[in-house]
Amino acid sequence: MIQAHDFVEAARRRRFDWYAGVPCSYLSPFINYALQDPSLRYLSMANEGDAVALIAGVALAGAGGLPFGRGISMMQNSGLGNAVSPLTSLTWTFRLPQLLIVTWRGQPGVPDEPQHSLMGAITPAILRAMEIPWELFPSEVDAIGPALDRATAHMDDSGLPYALLMQKGTVTPYPVKPGAFAAPVRRSAAPAAVLMPHRVAPEARPSRHDALRVVVDRSPVATSVVLASTGFCGRELYSVNDRPNHLYMVGSMGCVVPLALGLALARPDLRVIALDGDGAALMRMGAFGSVGAYGPPNLLHLLLDNGVHESTGGQATVSPLVSFAEVAAACGYASALETDDLAQVAAWLDAPPLDGSRFARLLTRAARSDDLPRPSIRPVEVKTRLMQHFAPAAGIR
Repeated sequence: MIQAHDFVEAARRRRFDWYAGVPCSYLSPFINYALQDPSLRYLSMANEGDAVALIAGVALAGAGGLPFGRGISMMQNSGLGNAVSPLTSLTWTFRLPQLLIVTWRGQPGVPDEPQHSLMGAITPAILRAMEIPWELFPSEVDAIGPALDRATAHMDDSGLPYALLMQKGTVTPYPVKPGAFAAPVRRSAAPAAVLMPHRVAPEARPSRHDALRVVVDRSPVATSVVLASTGFCGRELYSVNDRPNHLYMVGSMGCVVPLALGLALARPDLRVIALDGDGAALMRMGAFGSVGAYGPPNLLHLLLDNGVHESTGGQATVSPLVSFAEVAAACGYASALETDDLAQVAAWLDAPPLDGSRFARLLTRAARSDDLPRPSIRPVEVKTRLMQHFAPAAGIR
């Protein structure tokens, strides 16, 4: 067995400063250690996929793990199911590396609860199927450094994740000081959501195209990053104006917000705008809680809600029954707006920062967009272009 500090300090020497995940009893020593060290960041996420997306945002912040540090996603193997989408269509597609610590509950031959039996048997096969190389988590101090070196070499060479599969009893318990488990302190009580009266009939609402033009006009290339949700949102942003500060997500539906959160936390010098969609937001509403708890002032969450899954044929979502602004306000965003007035969103984009992240929902009209072009630049090239664009300001060489 090893001590928590044996691994965490060896990881710190290799610039692993960021941790995100969902707790498992096997992981408690690391979580306890990170929570009590102010120089480390541990973020408790609503689900494992959000943790992967957040650490992907940290990776997006800088090249080669510097100067912003590397990230680790921690999860029980039962949570691999929640993480499959971002691991296969975000980190793999964009080449955003991270270290995974996955606990091996239900390992064959090791007594465990019945709900872990199947996942325990197939965990190695799942990692192999996702093309994620893995090895057993080191159980001896002398094995820690070589394991981390193999992981970082793979991450640096391929831009892809590497997994350490942790067996039961690998790490000794780590004591917790009183208050270490306290939830993030909410800032002063968030104001009530601002729900502007709907001025026009649904068919007369602004188009997504018009909204994206407003976003582009108010997101300077030198100081702003615009991350567009998967589907037509990213394709239409590309058609409005393809700029080096844009990232067009493909797949990993619902992950644009935790991705943006990771980037905004790691790059407080940049203004990060997350362009969300109603279907995507509904899929991962736990991200609202994460942004309310951890979201920094430089993160703006803009939900463009047309009430349909447009890229798949216009099937209706349930968004007309949901007050996203009230959800955001209840989750602790610094402000929350809902409107069908594009001028209100323009003013929201122009407003000065607050003590926390801001949310706005713009109701747009549904429209067929069959002629939208697909980006001619590949996802990994979009990522590389964005990172290189902001590298000089970050001191990256």
